[in-house]
Amino acid sequence: MRVETAIRTRHSIRRYSSMSLPLEKVIEIVDAARFAPTAGNIQTVRLIIVSDKDKIRQIAQSAVQDFIAVAPYVIVVCSDNTQVKRFYEERGIRYSRHQAGAAIQNMLLKVTELGLASCWVGAFDDNSIKRILVIPDSFEVEAILPIAKKPIVFREGRRKKMNLKDILSFDRYGDKTYRPIKKAEAR
Repeated sequence: MRVETAIRTRHSIRRYSSMSLPLEKVIEIVDAARFAPTAGNIQTVRLIIVSDKDKIRQIAQSAVQDFIAVAPYVIVVCSDNTQVKRFYEERGIRYSRHQAGAAIQNMLLKVTELGLASCWVGAFDDNSIKRILVIPDSFEVEAILPIAKKPIVFREGRRKKMNLKDILSFDRYGDKTYRPIKKAEAR
């Protein structure tokens, strides 16, 4: 699958098949995170693959998102900010979040390439997730990614995205003078 195809066909999917999924596929997904850009090559992302059904159920409750409990695997994305704060002080936390976001996007694109289903979950009780998974207090929990097969009957919805011309400016905010946009939007 081409990268552009993965970008344009990726969806947040909240309904999953109950069929099992080989752990090797989840490892492939996690491996994609390693190649995300980093600030100063200080690699802050830490990943936890959760397969224990009781822990997954607790995670779903902590996020108040029942669909998570159906997934056979959940990837919990964390950041260890210790080292990045030494180099970049408080700004390092922002860099760490950027890295986590890039790692998450890499994983979601890999999920799409593999024909699987996931959803970036960012709303959850941090302390509860840390307690369930025994995550150190110094770490930040960044996201939860349930990983599963798509349901047998799956219909992709049409995502409404803003037009390129509505989000793009040239040289300063709001300047729309240069307009080669029609060609880019036609894709």
